[in-house]
Amino acid sequence: MAHPKRKISKTRRDKRRTHYKLSEPTLFTDPTTGETTQMHRVNLETGMYRGRKVMKGREDY
Repeated sequence: MAHPKRKISKTRRDKRRTHYKLSEPTLFTDPTTGETTQMHRVNLETGMYRGRKVMKGREDY
């Protein structure tokens, strides 16, 4: 296995690791219910996705 010729400093190591951050999820306001939800998710209460009924919601049971 390859070994480094010199020790990498903590500063250099930490500079490389600055990009490993979590990003905030993209949120949008649902036009039918006015609820703020994540993008590309089905509303489990109504079963609606992008203005269309795609599955049974909780209110259908």
